[in-house]
Amino acid sequence: MENISQTAAAVNDLQITERAVTELSAIMKEQAIGENFFLRIGVQGGGCSGFGYALAFDDQLSDTDQTFYFGGVKVAVDYKSMLYIKGATMDYFEGAQGKGFTFDNPNATRTCGCGSSCS
Repeated sequence: MENISQTAAAVNDLQITERAVTELSAIMKEQAIGENFFLRIGVQGGGCSGFGYALAFDDQLSDTDQTFYFGGVKVAVDYKSMLYIKGATMDYFEGAQGKGFTFDNPNATRTCGCGSSCS
């Protein structure tokens, strides 16, 4: 998994694989998402392990957001979510079971098989 971050802080705080960046770029192009939008990553209650990862495109930053750049894709994470995902790696997979984004999170004490929730 190659991290193609353009910021040094991202190496310790959040990593996104080249495969995930490629898929995000394709989605943004396919859906004609404007240049002023970025990917917001968050953690919210729910999911099969207690918390779920939330991904959405957004165009409004808050004062508590930490921002990163990965291969031209801007990513924002709010302060509370960063407490849960600091050090995590986001990846993208395609296989017989489907496709989607997953997280390898060193902070998770328990995860589900789908890789989209933790506790």
